[in-house]
Amino acid sequence: MSSSNFVDYVKLNLRSGKGGAGSTHLLRTRGNAKGGPDGGDGGRGGHIILRANAQLWTLLHLKYTKHLKAEDGVGGGNNRRTGATGKDVYIEVPLGTIVKDPETMEQEAEVTTDGETVIILPGGRGGLGNDHFKSATFQTPRFAQPGEPGLETWKILELKILADVGLVGFPNAGKSTLLSVVSAAKPEIADYPFTTLRPNLGIVAYRDDLSFVMADIPGIIEGASEGRGLGLRFLRHIERNSALLFMIPATSPNIRKEYDILLNELEQFNPELLDKQKVLAITKCDLLDEDGLKKLKKRKMPQLPLVFISALTGSGIPQLKDEIWKALH
Repeated sequence: MSSSNFVDYVKLNLRSGKGGAGSTHLLRTRGNAKGGPDGGDGGRGGHIILRANAQLWTLLHLKYTKHLKAEDGVGGGNNRRTGATGKDVYIEVPLGTIVKDPETMEQEAEVTTDGETVIILPGGRGGLGNDHFKSATFQTPRFAQPGEPGLETWKILELKILADVGLVGFPNAGKSTLLSVVSAAKPEIADYPFTTLRPNLGIVAYRDDLSFVMADIPGIIEGASEGRGLGLRFLRHIERNSALLFMIPATSPNIRKEYDILLNELEQFNPELLDKQKVLAITKCDLLDEDGLKKLKKRKMPQLPLVFISALTGSGIPQLKDEIWKALH
């Protein structure tokens, strides 16, 4: 999938169906020329419903669908017949999709399991037929309720990908290379910043047929929580990860400083991110000779599970999987 095919944000104009009007029909037959009211109720207008689909990974199919309208309910008939219900509109979305109000930006709904449905815009109720309004003193009501109008509004759909562990690091920290080594994912890899322009998911095989899902998030830069670089757009994907794998190259002049900057950006975006389990991987250790690696290991490091790895040579990868599994369980 090309980067242009990954869409995680759409804004839609939604309109639910209006309810059908109740019937004012009066019974008239050859044997009963002045029968009473027998008007049926109107049918409900169609809902707009969000439905989670585990086969979808992006909101691309909604990118050019700006307006969605459900069917109106049908008016009631004679002989107390209720009008047909308007056809509902189902919006198929990936797991992890949320609905927001574009005015307040408050989250209104989310779907996280396959087949889960949420009514995000209900259809109008059908009106009552005149049969409901008859009484002993008022035997021939010639009126009925109109159906309720449908609702129309704009909604924002956002996708927050579901993964067990998210890769956090500056651009060119080796995140995509690691994902390509430990899973079957094939992210774009190059020796320049911001190679990754969209999240990539990979299933990582572990011991005894166990596995976990890893997400490669586009690189964070200082100021990402304020909208710099690509970070702000993708930081929300980290919110759903169970654990975070921080990745800093062995060639970094100040590993502790880089870690603190990354941690600060996460805190500024959402302080709850700091409560997640964290593991630190020092990447690209193949670029150092034996003496350089010994000196590196003597430097002051952040106080969290730490692994020295090289995705190129495979050094430290089994230990890294072990640490991630411990963090997840």
